[in-house]
Amino acid sequence: MGTPSGRAGRLWLRHRLDTAEHAVDLLQRSLRVMRDERERMRLRAARTEAEWRTRCAEAEALVLRATLVCGRRALPLATPAEHAHVTIDHAVTMGVRHPAHATCTAPHEHSRAPDGLAFASARRACQDALQAACAHAATTTALAALDREITATRQRLRATERRWLPHLRIALAQIEFVLEEQEREDKARLRRGTAREPA
Repeated sequence: MGTPSGRAGRLWLRHRLDTAEHAVDLLQRSLRVMRDERERMRLRAARTEAEWRTRCAEAEALVLRATLVCGRRALPLATPAEHAHVTIDHAVTMGVRHPAHATCTAPHEHSRAPDGLAFASARRACQDALQAACAHAATTTALAALDREITATRQRLRATERRWLPHLRIALAQIEFVLEEQEREDKARLRRGTAREPA
């Protein structure tokens, strides 16, 4: 649909211009909120990665110790048949749905798992490492979702500021110029008409 002409066109363009300027304001605010949240997630991702690496190193050391104490054959017996279960809670930031928290439930202990402090410590350390990995995965996934939305919002903002607003302003200036010319012509016509009338 094209721009209406005359005064209706001016009103139509002013409304569109107001809407576009409001959209720019909303996009800028949205971008600020998402950038703040992304920075918070970036710091959290650094913490969760450090925690994950620490827990993995601890688990590897304790699994090695348990293997040395109980032998290599005990390790397959200690491996549960079931998989761990991960529950992910989501949050929404400025319309962006992302993981907020991940909880990992370890499988039940294998009935033939070897007893002893070495394997119990190794099992707990592996569960802690798994929980840390889930937390880090949730945080990095949230960070990636925010990065994607920030990029898309930045593109929408740039398109509105650089293309849509200038286009509307130029169209409004053109229609206002035409209306001013018409008003001048109307006034000149009225002056000529009143000058010709007999006194």
